[in-house]
Amino acid sequence: MTDPYLFAIAGLCALVALLIIVLIFVSRRPASDELAHQLILQSRQDVQMQIGQLREELQSLQNQSNQTLVNAVARMGEQQTQSLADIDKRILQISQNNEKRLDAVNQSLAHGLANLQTSNEKKLDQMRQVVDEKLHATLEKRLGESFRQVSQHLEAVQRGLGEMQSLANGVGDLKRVLTNVKSRGTWGEVQLEALLDDVMTPEQFDKNVATRPNSQQRVEFALRLPGHGDAPVWLPIDAKFPQEDYLRMQAAIEEADAGAVNKARASLLKSIREFAKDITSKYVEPPHTTDFAIMFLPTEGLYAEILRSPGVVESLQTDYRIVIAGPVTLTAILNSLRIGFKTLAIEQRTSEVWQVLAGVKSEFGKFADILEKVKKQLNTASNTLEQTGVRTRAMERRLHEVETFSEPVAEDDQLFSVDEIIE
Repeated sequence: MTDPYLFAIAGLCALVALLIIVLIFVSRRPASDELAHQLILQSRQDVQMQIGQLREELQSLQNQSNQTLVNAVARMGEQQTQSLADIDKRILQISQNNEKRLDAVNQSLAHGLANLQTSNEKKLDQMRQVVDEKLHATLEKRLGESFRQVSQHLEAVQRGLGEMQSLANGVGDLKRVLTNVKSRGTWGEVQLEALLDDVMTPEQFDKNVATRPNSQQRVEFALRLPGHGDAPVWLPIDAKFPQEDYLRMQAAIEEADAGAVNKARASLLKSIREFAKDITSKYVEPPHTTDFAIMFLPTEGLYAEILRSPGVVESLQTDYRIVIAGPVTLTAILNSLRIGFKTLAIEQRTSEVWQVLAGVKSEFGKFADILEKVKKQLNTASNTLEQTGVRTRAMERRLHEVETFSEPVAEDDQLFSVDEIIE
């Protein structure tokens, strides 16, 4: 269908090209050339005639192509209609076959499920019986164990309640101790004594010491420092615990009440200053004591609160000659003093050590002389042993000659006498 169109178009293009060539050729000739003019007219007529024929042929070809297309479309429509009808028939057959197969599968599944359900029911009944029997036995066993454990736990709880009651009584006793001024002082003294016993030796401190001459006031503890002569110099240590002021301040801090905190802190610092003044006036008396004393605070929290207040520690040292110490700080101070005591004892024994070293030096010189004499005697003994070896070898040679029945030896070769061997 496409080839006729191509041929027609190609022929038309060839004619047009020929006509153009003729026109160009004629245009170059003189206008009076009659033959050329006739040739052109004849060519034009031929071209028009051929163009008309080409148009008719193109029209005929187009009509044929259209008819061919219509016929082809009609045939394709009929073929598609027939194919669709065949497909519908096949789909219908497949659907019918699938329905039959599904019915068969459903029947088979229903029959299998019925059998499976019956079998499962039987097995479930058997399992239920076994489980009931085991569960009954297990429950009886577990319940017995649980009741026994519950009884044991109840006994333990009863004992714990008794211990809690004892602990509550102990806490109550501790609270009574902490709420009583005298008891709080005793608790601070006990803690201070425990620290002194752990760090110092019994000869380095004393209890209830009258540090000031002709005074009835006695400090709880005092360290015995070396002084001039046999008289010691005492370092007073007194335990203080202003619990009410400290607890009021902690309660105000928990409530975030800045005004109450400042008021409680001021009251606490006032109590500390009064304690410092009291310790200085009662127990500090140079040269019988050091020119300062130590105030022991039994808790690190109270000690940290005093350190947190700016200028308080310096004020106590300057105004009252009091050093504040918590448990850790006091332990460090006592360790430093103990090392100082050891250093002082070593210095006091230095002269004795030098005398001992001088005696050792003299004895060592004598020991060196004795070693020299022993060396000489050992050299003499060594020489004697060498001579004895020479004589022994000579005797062995003579004895060997006797054993082999050698001829009589000359007079010069006779055996050495015993005296010669000894010499």
